[in-house]
Amino acid sequence: MASAALQFFAFILALFGVFGAITAALLPNWKVNADVGSNIITAITQMQGLWMDCTWYSTGMFSCTLKYSILSLPVYIQAARTTMVLSCILSAFGICIATVGMKCTRLGGDRDTKSHTSFAAGVFFILAGIFGLIPTAWYTREIISNFLDPAVPESSKHEPGGAVYVGFISAGLLLTAGAIFGTSCFKKQQGAWIYPNKPHQQFPGAQQENNTGYNLKDYV
Repeated sequence: MASAALQFFAFILALFGVFGAITAALLPNWKVNADVGSNIITAITQMQGLWMDCTWYSTGMFSCTLKYSILSLPVYIQAARTTMVLSCILSAFGICIATVGMKCTRLGGDRDTKSHTSFAAGVFFILAGIFGLIPTAWYTREIISNFLDPAVPESSKHEPGGAVYVGFISAGLLLTAGAIFGTSCFKKQQGAWIYPNKPHQQFPGAQQENNTGYNLKDYV
């Protein structure tokens, strides 16, 4: 029962991880640059994401431009696009498989089949978490190195945006859910190793009766 409740908790974490990965992949604020200038009325906030660049003016105007050219993008943005899409796909497959492998559902067949299915869901969640952690860490490294470079002008320096933090949190949730699903199927086997099945012992009375019957046959 405790294992079923733990799997359900991991399933909730995986759901938040999936929604977080999709949200982080679509948000345009992976890096942010606030340029106030000499007049706060003309202050603008520039945001750059994986798929579009947006600009927000203090007057209330908001405009976005899609990144149509893929080859003109830096390598870390191209890698972030690919890995985030893979993270979303793998986590979605993990949700479908976990629904079948959970002990609180009636799908998936017997206990052994559910254990293997639960382990497969854990593998999918762990892979999704790794693919979601790679772009966020790489993107953050590029932002920090660019910010600390004295050759880069102040107007071109950016800071990590909210999408990066959402990506980190969703990757952690997916890794945690994958670890729980992956280890929950081994508890039954460990219990079988700790408490092995004992051989059936024959009662002395029954054994004596059998010996008596055997001796009586010898006298016939």
